[in-house]
Amino acid sequence: MKVLVTGGAGYIGSHMVRTLIDRGHGVVVVDDLSSGHRDAVAAEAAFVEADVADGVRMLALLREHGVEAVLHFAGKIRVDESVVDPATYWRGNVTASLALLGAVLEAKVPSFVFSSTAAVYGDPETVPIPEDHPTRPVNPYGDSKLTVERILSSYGVAHGLRWAALRYFNAAGANAGAGLGERHDPESHLIPIVLDVALGRREKVSIYGTDWPTPDGTCVRDYIHVCDLADAHLAALEHLTKGGESGAFNLGTGRGASVREVVEVVREVTGKAVLAVSAPRRAGDPPELVAGVERAARILGWRAKQSDLRTIVADAWLARARLPG
Repeated sequence: MKVLVTGGAGYIGSHMVRTLIDRGHGVVVVDDLSSGHRDAVAAEAAFVEADVADGVRMLALLREHGVEAVLHFAGKIRVDESVVDPATYWRGNVTASLALLGAVLEAKVPSFVFSSTAAVYGDPETVPIPEDHPTRPVNPYGDSKLTVERILSSYGVAHGLRWAALRYFNAAGANAGAGLGERHDPESHLIPIVLDVALGRREKVSIYGTDWPTPDGTCVRDYIHVCDLADAHLAALEHLTKGGESGAFNLGTGRGASVREVVEVVREVTGKAVLAVSAPRRAGDPPELVAGVERAARILGWRAKQSDLRTIVADAWLARARLPG
């Protein structure tokens, strides 16, 4: 199958490209390199530096390469930035997706897999969080992703587009053997930040709140290995290609790890000292976010296989030590 991967030079997108190629698919990558890295794109993939908001160019690419499916990773991802600069998130996540979808419909590409987020749920009422939980995002980032999900649903009804919105919980880990890992600038994810303390690139890691209603008082999150995420996208793509139902799917493990647990596992895996200091709670941080994962298992036939915390940290450590600081 010939697949277009937007944002394929980014963290998750580059892992997806590697997985697709290893499974025998042809890949075209589109990335504007605003946050991605050209050297993260597998050599076997065709690469085009472009903005997905350029619908005319996207249509030409879809037709030129005979694209049969689109995996849409391109977009803005920082919650804090979305609060102070919401316009960038509406343009980058919604307006750009509309332009891309217009090209997809005109080129008659039948299947579309969208990179969504657990942020669509907002503050959860129940944990683990099922897909039918109310969607009440508390920031423009989550709101923008939910808006694209709603657009996809309406396009499915109006145009017969087959789609899947994959709601990530906390992506982590790396495929160090392929030279891939997290390279965000600035880095806002917990595991690479703690690893940077172990590497001596940072002085300390701040723990935002130690009095949450959790077993050790620190926030709990559901960490999923990026390679498991890639496998889930492939499962969703195969599901849609076979005529399966469209919809949203959580991607997580169904279990959580606290901030203190992450810090301790990093210490154990690396053998390094990690200074962790208490800091005030951050506004908008739910105490616990854990995925309900049965829908993906039942419909996609997918479950996380390599997302135990020690494996995630060990793979991320190997990659982090090799990649530029």
